[in-house]
Amino acid sequence: MVRIGEEICEKLEVIPARIRVRRHVRPKYACHACEGSGDESRAAVRLAPPVVQLLPKSIASPALVAYIVVGKFCDSLPFYRQEKQFARIGVDVSRQDMANWSIAVFQRLRPLRELLRGEIRQGPLVQIDETTVQVMGEPGRPNTSKSFMWVFLGGKAGQPVVEYQYHPTRSGKIPMEVLQGYRGFIQTDGYDGYSELGGQPGIVHVGCWAHVRRKFFEAREISKNKGSADAAMSSIDSLFKIERTLRDQDLTPDQFTHRRREQVEPVLNKLHAWLQERKDQVPPSTALGKAIGYAVGEWPKLIRYLDSPLLGPDNNACERAIRPFVLGRKNWLLSGSPAGAEASATWYSLIETAKLNSVEPYLYLRYVLSRLPDGDDPEAYRFLLPWSIPKESLLD
Repeated sequence: MVRIGEEICEKLEVIPARIRVRRHVRPKYACHACEGSGDESRAAVRLAPPVVQLLPKSIASPALVAYIVVGKFCDSLPFYRQEKQFARIGVDVSRQDMANWSIAVFQRLRPLRELLRGEIRQGPLVQIDETTVQVMGEPGRPNTSKSFMWVFLGGKAGQPVVEYQYHPTRSGKIPMEVLQGYRGFIQTDGYDGYSELGGQPGIVHVGCWAHVRRKFFEAREISKNKGSADAAMSSIDSLFKIERTLRDQDLTPDQFTHRRREQVEPVLNKLHAWLQERKDQVPPSTALGKAIGYAVGEWPKLIRYLDSPLLGPDNNACERAIRPFVLGRKNWLLSGSPAGAEASATWYSLIETAKLNSVEPYLYLRYVLSRLPDGDDPEAYRFLLPWSIPKESLLD
């Protein structure tokens, strides 16, 4: 037989995770001529300097810590499940060790997180949202109290940044403090806590049509007469369809703004007239009445997205950024301490910012944890921002 060619069939195989021990050997030297010389400046024994470690006197390496925190904060695997996974491959890593490592390392990441916060304010738009979290051991509060994880999404074009912040309350003072000195657009839902920030000089407060639609959807679910809710949702869906269609076209910013206003304003005028008419006909205590009242109350902010091509009708990008936390919360349920909640906020900030910039989270965290600078100057950490790292360096 003479070979005349070949046929190839490809299959996927999985190589299970494995752990290896990296040994750092420090040579020790002795000088026999120095022994008994009586000269204290001449050491008889010298040891090579130690390797700089992420966590001194710990078995945790940057790669191991990155693997563990990505497992929890990106893949929603609680520490107790990871403990079982490690046991299956013959490694004893306790959930308590994992929690301690994640908290200890996050302390060293504070300057990088401060840098992220500054980058958020560099862009023309900041979207804000918040969700609940249960935190154990908060001073002066019962363990059943609700705390909050706030999310801020902003940054310059092509360099999006998301920051999570844990706070025991939902006070409107929190976004005021975070965005102190900011000038530009903010986009939020109708929570009153954003009103003070939206009223600051230089800030334009924009509403979210996705939240309006959600209230009509919830009203439809419990209403016997679904026609009114369907009519409102249909009009709102038209706004999103127009937005998608125009975004897909190759238009200049001025062309986009003009065409969007031209196509959207008739829909808005019709919807606004319908809301005003139905507002006096539907009891405000009903789900439909609350949805109508919410839309009417938010109307001035809802139509502001037409003023700039930088704006869209919703803050769904921020909601997408907060969703990994919500999914993870279903698995790990609560934070064991305020320090744990702070650590979670830092890890989510780094992981979600990496994802927004198309950087693989594990490779990014391994790179960052291997190269942390000394000191607390945030500017010394600028080379660790996701867009500052050459992609080939992540594979080293």
